[in-house]
Amino acid sequence: MCDPPKINSVASATAVAQGRQRGNMMKRSLLCALMLACSALPAGTANLVKTYSYFSIGGRTLDDIGSQLTKLGPRVKSTGMRHPGATQMAFTTRVSYAERSNSCAIADADVTVKVKVILPEWRRPRKADAGVRLFWDTLSADIKRHEDRHVEIAKNHAGELEDALKATHPRKTCQEAKAKAAEISAAILAKHDRAQMQFDRVETINFESRILRLLRYRMKRIENGRLPG
Repeated sequence: MCDPPKINSVASATAVAQGRQRGNMMKRSLLCALMLACSALPAGTANLVKTYSYFSIGGRTLDDIGSQLTKLGPRVKSTGMRHPGATQMAFTTRVSYAERSNSCAIADADVTVKVKVILPEWRRPRKADAGVRLFWDTLSADIKRHEDRHVEIAKNHAGELEDALKATHPRKTCQEAKAKAAEISAAILAKHDRAQMQFDRVETINFESRILRLLRYRMKRIENGRLPG
């Protein structure tokens, strides 16, 4: 589960100069190969700053653990409820502009996503039941996977935003260029929010079947000696 992102925007004015370089046929071939390779890479090179924090829970039984998660889990603003894990995020966009005599263009754009992932940590009793340990190991791994996916969704959209800003055509004035940048940012961040909510909906629907499948998989690995029992 993720909290709605905070959005910060920083703009500055710069001048950009470009030069041209001659190349022979081999260089053009290498350039084409490089472009093909780059086209297979994920869009955007947005910066990601990620930290983790943990809250402790106790309990000997599954019911105990469930109650502790409900009582002590982080409260998510979008739902007003406590959850087993949460991801808080903030987007910061820095845009520079190149102003000419009759136009103004976005010279560069840099998007940074700062996220804080909050996860549970079980204070495992010394003689905890093996079945409870197995369930907890499965559940906690799934919670971390879920929150890390929220981070991936945020980073992907930050990269998309960065690319979209850089690809914007020049405007007559810098005021118009800034307005267009704000419009693009609002649209892509709204798309990001929808993607996060859709992910949560799908995960909620599939929770029970997913946990049972993961439990069976973990039990099989224990039986095969690939995981400690």
